[in-house]
This record gives sequence, C-alpha cells and structure tokens, in this order.
Amino acid sequence: MIWENKIATTLQWSREISNKEQKEKVADKIAERVKNGDVIGVGSGSTSFLALLAISKKVKEQNLSVLAIPTSHEVSLTCSILGLNTSTLLNARPDWSFDGADEVDPQKSLIKGRGGAMFAEKLVMKSSPENYILVDSSKFVTYLGEKFAAPIEVDPRAVNLVEDELLKLGANEINLRLAVSKDGPVITEAGNLILDVRFNKITSDYEKEIKSIPGVIESGLFINYNVEILTT
Repeated sequence: MIWENKIATTLQWSREISNKEQKEKVADKIAERVKNGDVIGVGSGSTSFLALLAISKKVKEQNLSVLAIPTSHEVSLTCSILGLNTSTLLNARPDWSFDGADEVDPQKSLIKGRGGAMFAEKLVMKSSPENYILVDSSKFVTYLGEKFAAPIEVDPRAVNLVEDELLKLGANEINLRLAVSKDGPVITEAGNLILDVRFNKITSDYEKEIKSIPGVIESGLFINYNVEILTT
C-alpha cells in the first residue's frame, strides 16, 4: 500500500521561486547527467527542488533506477512524492551530488544555508567525489558576504559564548534567525539555532576559525571545496 493523503501526494514549494526560468534551465542541465544506478546527493533549496522535478521526469521516462541522499526533511518529502528512492550516508555514498548556493565568488567558494541545512549539505558534499552547484546569475559576487550574511548553526547552550567569540573574530553584525511560521527562533533539524553573521571581510581561514569555536556545529561557508559551477 502507499499513502494517498494530501501531504503525501501534493507537490509544492513554500514560496514563489525567484528567477525560475534561469533555475529551470540549470535544473535541466543536471538532469542530463543522470544515468541508471546513480546514487545522488541532493541539496536543499528552490534550485534543487526544480532539479529534482527534472530528474524525476527523466527517471520515469527512461525507467531508470537512482537513489537519492537528501539533505533535509524538505528534500525527503519531495523525493517521496516524486517516487524517488532515498537513503542516508550510513547506508550509501553518493556518486555525485548537486546543490544550490546563496553566493559564489570568483574562486568558487560559497555561502550556503539560508534554508538552514548547511550541516547536512556539507556532510554530503564532503562524501561525494563530484559536486555540482546550480546557480542563476544573481548568485555571483565579487567577494563572500557581499549580499548575504554567513549562517552559523549553534548549539543553543553555547549561543552567548559563540556570539562573544565571533565578535573577537571580527563580526560586525550578528542576528539570531527568527522563524516566520512559528514564534521564536528557527530550530534546525538537529535542534540547533542559526546566527546570521556579517564580517568586514571573510578570509580563506574563516571557515576553520569559526568551526573551532566551542558550540558551533557548522557554518555556511564552503571555502576551497571541489565543486563545479553550473549556470545558464
């Protein structure tokens, strides 16, 4: 038997997708590389959502067998509705992965995490030998932090300590991310809080410096990762 209720069968995105036409073109590009037997790491966000739609269409049309490793509940639900089989890093390793980004600098370093899934996304990216970042033209910046703050996932017990340490590191603005559809802060899937942090300049060692602060689970800085940028 399969679930036939509304939640299990209704495909939807939580808000309007910006630059949708550009993102759909990039989504079609990543769908082209899917082949039978692939284990694919699937990032979160609107571009990944559109990529899953394109991949699902190809899988059904060509009767392919693929396995997805999702990075969030959002992605898991989408895969379930689309009929794509899923697994975890405990049981499978990706042959390749794809994800979106909030910013991409000229060195292909990234800021990710507006969706709050940067911890799982980084686990999948590090586990995968090939990583594709799907972006439209609005995501390119001359330096990291130009448009967006850097998200930092923090254990709730350490939020005050982490704030103090980030100020010592050079942060000039730190905000606790608040939820939209619930009272209070955003709670990640691991039960943590998110700080959105701006710096005067994000240097190449900041990812490691931030991660070394006790209580920091992960940051949305992806610096010097093995990625290929796919765009329109």
